Amino acid sequence: MIPEIGHFALLLCLPLALVMAIVPLIGVAAKNSVWMRFASRLAVMQWLLLFFSFLALSYSFYIDDFSVKLVTLHSNTALPWYFKLSAVWGNHEGSLLLWVLILASWTLAVAVASNSIPLAMKTRVLSVLAMISVGFLAFIIFTSNPFERSLLMTPSEGNDLNPLLQDIGLIIHPPMLYIGYVGFSVAFAFAIAALLEGRFDANWARWTRPWTNVAWAFLTVGIALGSWWAYYELGWGGWWFWDPVENASLMPWLAGAALVHSLSATEKRGVFKSWTILLALLAFSLSLLGTFLVRSGILVSVHAFASDPERGLFILAFLFLVIGGSLLLYALRAPVMKGGTAFALISRENFLLINNVLFSISLTVVLLGTLFPLISTALDLGSYSVGAPYFNAMFAPLGLLTVFIMGFAPFITWQKFKLFKHQSIQWALCFLMALLLSVLLIHTLSQQFSVNFNVFAFVVSSLCLWLILNTLQHFFFRLKQGGRFFHSFSQLSLSYYGMVIAHIGLAVMVLGIGITSIYESQKDVRMAVNDSVSINAYRYQLSGISSVTASNYDATRASVDVYHRAKGESSRLITTLYPEKRFYRASRNMMTEAGIDASLTRDLYVALGEQLEPGVWAVRVHVKPFVRCIWLGAVFIALGAILATFDKRYKRSNSVRSEPALASPPNH
Repeated sequence: MIPEIGHFALLLCLPLALVMAIVPLIGVAAKNSVWMRFASRLAVMQWLLLFFSFLALSYSFYIDDFSVKLVTLHSNTALPWYFKLSAVWGNHEGSLLLWVLILASWTLAVAVASNSIPLAMKTRVLSVLAMISVGFLAFIIFTSNPFERSLLMTPSEGNDLNPLLQDIGLIIHPPMLYIGYVGFSVAFAFAIAALLEGRFDANWARWTRPWTNVAWAFLTVGIALGSWWAYYELGWGGWWFWDPVENASLMPWLAGAALVHSLSATEKRGVFKSWTILLALLAFSLSLLGTFLVRSGILVSVHAFASDPERGLFILAFLFLVIGGSLLLYALRAPVMKGGTAFALISRENFLLINNVLFSISLTVVLLGTLFPLISTALDLGSYSVGAPYFNAMFAPLGLLTVFIMGFAPFITWQKFKLFKHQSIQWALCFLMALLLSVLLIHTLSQQFSVNFNVFAFVVSSLCLWLILNTLQHFFFRLKQGGRFFHSFSQLSLSYYGMVIAHIGLAVMVLGIGITSIYESQKDVRMAVNDSVSINAYRYQLSGISSVTASNYDATRASVDVYHRAKGESSRLITTLYPEKRFYRASRNMMTEAGIDASLTRDLYVALGEQLEPGVWAVRVHVKPFVRCIWLGAVFIALGAILATFDKRYKRSNSVRSEPALASPPNH
């Protein structure tokens, strides 16, 4: 009975969304405030219905209701309760229900937290979000019903959740990623509302900016969690594979990064209005493109949901409708978007423009590399593969150039920059200090891990340290400007603190990417008990093999002692790792669980492979310097974006209580 009630609640949401998409817009045209305010009430009702529907499906998984087809296919009685709940979104239908619930949550948040926005603008935003809801609700109701019952006899046991997904990473990663993906729908809705109303002023940018920051922060965390999960769960030891589905999440992140910076320029100087609107449209469109790639069945990926082509055609049609309609509206309204004031060649506006260009080029690189094999196959031009060599060769110079420019960015003023003598000296000192610290860092790495000096590692670390030092230099410069040192902390805005933390986070992340990519070491070996293998300054010794039984799997567990010998020192035992080879009884799948000893400066990593002969195993060992900095930097970036969201200027009424013309947009 519960699944039927949940399904009925889901069905009610579609006509509710249709009403919410149409009636309030009629109210805007008729200048009827009663009809316009109706949108907020409908947003609350939609969220309540979807939340109940999601709870109903979750309850079916929790009690092992195998009369529901989805529960039978993706769960069983041996699963721990927390994996039963995460199994709700560990499949196509359930994850889509989570998607529409998150979309309803964003819509509810806009309805509740946007009372300072003019009613007409708020109504348009909610109506656009409702239109998006209509598309996804139609998709889930007509092609992907999560409450479908088994027509034949109810089985006594389910198939099991994919062993790859039986991990804490699944519980956290998809919801975070979806919050980021769907969050860009709010920026998209604000952009469409601005195009309809013809309003592109600083207030519009100020309303849009906090929502964009939050969405981008969650997407950052979601991507980082996916990288971390793949790193320790798949047993291959990598943190990024340039998989098409991974790229599908990176593309909206790049568009979002450009949008966050472009909104800053539009808010403070009134420039880049056309670019800001276009980036807002692009960020959500790329989120939809990622949804198509994951769910259409055209990709083979560990991250993709197996799905039939008919579903893919539905998403493709919706994708063309959203992108085509929004770009058509953009083309029609572009002439009324006048730029802001003029600015000099060396100014913050120009630096933000360069920033947008670099992010846009990076986005184009990923988009072409991801879609080219699909397009060439579809056009019968042959089968091509675009892999890491292409992406790394294109991405590395763009990333390093971005880091270099960001080192100057805080000091460059709006409109026109004047260079003072003491400032150039400080930049030179920071750069010299970055070079010295980089030499010290590379020397320490060579001592600790027995590796040679690498010029590219020196360049990467120098630029990252330059960004950190220059950002901190500007931070203390601002504190000094405020007078009393400690009193000045409260005088700086949260947006500024967010910028400082995010820029340092990017430097830490790029440093981790560069050092681990250059200095990581790996060996695949045959090992029996008491065999050992040396890799750089570390020696891995297989000390034992044992069996482990859990509630839903059996495992072979290896004990691997790791010894370290620095230059001039004797070898010493530093840790014991326990990699496993797991056999999941229900699905009869084998999985690898890596053994990892983690620290900020390095990871020691062991993965147990197949048994080659009695008593002999394939073993993969890694040493990964600074790999944790990748995820630590991502956390800093997200923290900076969230912190900026709470800037006090976003809480003000913005003096916008007076309503603009509602019936038709201005023509100037």
